[in-house]
Amino acid sequence: MAEERVQDEQRIEDEEELRPDPELEARRMAAMSFIRRFGDPVLKSRATEVDQFDDALRAQVSRMGGIMGDAMGVGLAAPQLGVSQRLLVYRVGQDAPLVALANPQLEWSSEDEEPSEEGCLSIPGVQVDVERPIHVRVRATDENGDERVVEASGLEARVIQHELDHLNGVLILDRTTREARKEAIRTLRELESAEEAA
Repeated sequence: MAEERVQDEQRIEDEEELRPDPELEARRMAAMSFIRRFGDPVLKSRATEVDQFDDALRAQVSRMGGIMGDAMGVGLAAPQLGVSQRLLVYRVGQDAPLVALANPQLEWSSEDEEPSEEGCLSIPGVQVDVERPIHVRVRATDENGDERVVEASGLEARVIQHELDHLNGVLILDRTTREARKEAIRTLRELESAEEAA
């Protein structure tokens, strides 16, 4: 009997660990409400150049970093917030600094590529394999108007390329196989139906 009670207590503890923190979940849902979803025309348009490096741009970078963090993302592009601006932010690792790239240009990418599963805050609940170069070099301007060159590999390179795609109106569904795209759209429809029913 005591052994069953210990097992029950352990099961309850395990379930509580799996349950998301209500405050974090509320912040994530609030942040997600700002993010444009698949089907929004802004996500399929090329964003315009940033031409003002002022307090408004720095505030935009800060806002994007906050929304991205609360939404539990690692990167966010301005078009995902409905702003047609060639601006992206990312943070690879909890303790890493927030990096802002305005008017980024891909200068070089390695011939070596690898597929990896990617998700997107604008297409929640969907993950598809996307093949991308492993190493990239990007030239951009930071939020203060200073030139910045980023040489990145691995996850950082993938995040930068994903967000660069957003600035050009390209989504992960455009970079995967036809079968994976069909499956992803089917999953999206099922998730939307479940949300509407709830």
